[in-house]
Amino acid sequence: MVVDERMPYAPYPSPAGTAVAAPPSPVASANGSGPWFLARANLGVLIDLLREDGRTVIGPKVVDDAVVYDEITSVDDLPAGIGDEQSPGHYGLVQKHDRRVFDYAVGPLSPKRWTFPPVVPLNVGRRDGRAVTFEPAAIDPPALAFLGVRACELAALGIQDRVFLGGPYTDEDYRARRRNALVIAVNCTTASSTCFCTSMGTGPEARGGYDLVLTELDEGFTVRAGSPEGADLVARLPVRGADAGQMFRAAEAVGKVAAMMGDPVPTAGLHDRLLAQFDSPRWAAIAERCLSCANCTMVCPTCFCSSVTQRSDLDGDVSTSERVWDFCFTAGFAKVAGGNFRSRPRDRYRQWLTHKFATWVDQFGTFGCVGCGRCVTWCPVGIDIRAELLQIAPPLAARPEPARARPVASTPGSFATARIVAVRPETDDVTTLTVGDVDPAFLAGEFGQFAMVAVPAFPPLPISISRFGRDTIDLTIRAAGPATAAIIGLGPRDEIGLRGPLGSSWPIERAMGHDVVIVTGGIGLAPLRPLIDGILAQRDRFDAIHLYYGARTPADQLYREELRGWAARGDIDVQLTVDRAGPGWTGPVGVVTHLFDRATWDGDRSLAFVCGPERMMEATVEALEGRGLAPDRIFVTLERHMECGIGLCGHCQTGRLFVCRDGPVFSLAQVGDIFGREGI
Repeated sequence: MVVDERMPYAPYPSPAGTAVAAPPSPVASANGSGPWFLARANLGVLIDLLREDGRTVIGPKVVDDAVVYDEITSVDDLPAGIGDEQSPGHYGLVQKHDRRVFDYAVGPLSPKRWTFPPVVPLNVGRRDGRAVTFEPAAIDPPALAFLGVRACELAALGIQDRVFLGGPYTDEDYRARRRNALVIAVNCTTASSTCFCTSMGTGPEARGGYDLVLTELDEGFTVRAGSPEGADLVARLPVRGADAGQMFRAAEAVGKVAAMMGDPVPTAGLHDRLLAQFDSPRWAAIAERCLSCANCTMVCPTCFCSSVTQRSDLDGDVSTSERVWDFCFTAGFAKVAGGNFRSRPRDRYRQWLTHKFATWVDQFGTFGCVGCGRCVTWCPVGIDIRAELLQIAPPLAARPEPARARPVASTPGSFATARIVAVRPETDDVTTLTVGDVDPAFLAGEFGQFAMVAVPAFPPLPISISRFGRDTIDLTIRAAGPATAAIIGLGPRDEIGLRGPLGSSWPIERAMGHDVVIVTGGIGLAPLRPLIDGILAQRDRFDAIHLYYGARTPADQLYREELRGWAARGDIDVQLTVDRAGPGWTGPVGVVTHLFDRATWDGDRSLAFVCGPERMMEATVEALEGRGLAPDRIFVTLERHMECGIGLCGHCQTGRLFVCRDGPVFSLAQVGDIFGREGI
């Protein structure tokens, strides 16, 4: 039995953030799919069989000094011993000293030229006096066999499947052409300098969407089947089982290509990073070079924009409507009765790039780019989207180290010592200790994590890290019992014990490109302070920032100087309220959720971070949901009794969760119905 591995289209949209159109796994050899070996001398047999089956074979061929897809009738048409050199704005062929026929990167044409042709008739309209009729154009696609399709092009076909077949409306012409096409793929054993399929997760190995896949060796090809049609074709070929050496060399060749490319486009968080840069000055800089020639969209294997044109007889009685390729770079693409809403080249380039790497995800669940590099090679002025993406939307580095730091002295019986370097009273019962001589792991901690803090003769306590300095951390502590009183009673040069950093963190990357709503009360501002630091340090990555802070009295507000400084910046909305006003207080009085009454932010475009007493958080969550925030975009931090900090003592168990190990930061979707439930 052979499982059909041709890439099925999937309904859209998938969850936002999906990186690529992920193909299914290869068919296992136990299912009869291979691998086999086809000698180089027998490749012509494959082409002959395809033609005998009544298929037009579309394969690689040298035309006008480029390797392009075109009709081929024999193995002699293939580009034997031909390679290519590609770089931004440059393409050239090179002669190689071998007889390999697939030893080149992709050319300017892709299978889209046949599955979604540049011109397709839609209907014929006729006028007879006052009566009109419209007849749909006949759909009669040719039987095709594509030979030499690369992994990125398979992914592109899968993406177009989603566009044309995966939604509530389908393109019947496209459906018929896809059904009538056989796909023979080739794993890449070479790549050009413009390829970046590894970043997009689409290659260089074909992992789905094919009927057959070949890997070229000097002496021939390893062969696998990915569909029943492919298996039937193999049964007619003069193949034998591939031996271990051939399989190893084929895998090694593909692996070397992947290693050579590396990961030039970091895609994690790219959707939000890019949408946060609509006003980047880089768009204007690109427009100074961009010719608006639409070359990039013409060679792209996924672009699907089109227009409808009319051809009619001289009397206008018979006309034919045709769908023709169109491009968002052309001046008239965005023309409406009131003018052109994308009249500037910078607007058109921004539309194209943000669609490819951001809004395509919202619409269809994948990126609209497969990393084939055609747009880089065939841009006349050599604009490289990889470089532009890094300039416009560089990866967000919330902390210097990309990986979470391994906790120091993580077991309950061990502590690392650190020295207090400064003590700063915040209120009558709250003090901030600045701690130095800490292990570097603490300096690499993440916003929202905590430390287990201990002094002899008292139990260890979980304390949120309220600031990460260059070589210090801040711990903001309220005197709530003997242990906390003992800790804040220490002075400079006194030592304390630390374990950590522990727990989950505020997901700052998820907030990129969104409005950020921070709601807190009392000492709950302390765990949120590093998040605010991180957002303000990279302010241009976020939309509007709103901080709502409630305290018992004006004297109970934490970080009063910082609150004034944040408000004075002008790029963060700071709103304060108190339960009881004191002398000189002229601001709002009441619960913190009353500050939402005049808010204009859109819940659908916001993420919220909430910390404070649980009753306050329950009321805040209810108000946020009422403004349209979904549970997976509301994050809270829970306070529970913790003694071990790593989920081994049982004190902090809340339903199925250990707050210390699984939290303390949770999305509302994670905690579900246990949030706010009495006694849980």
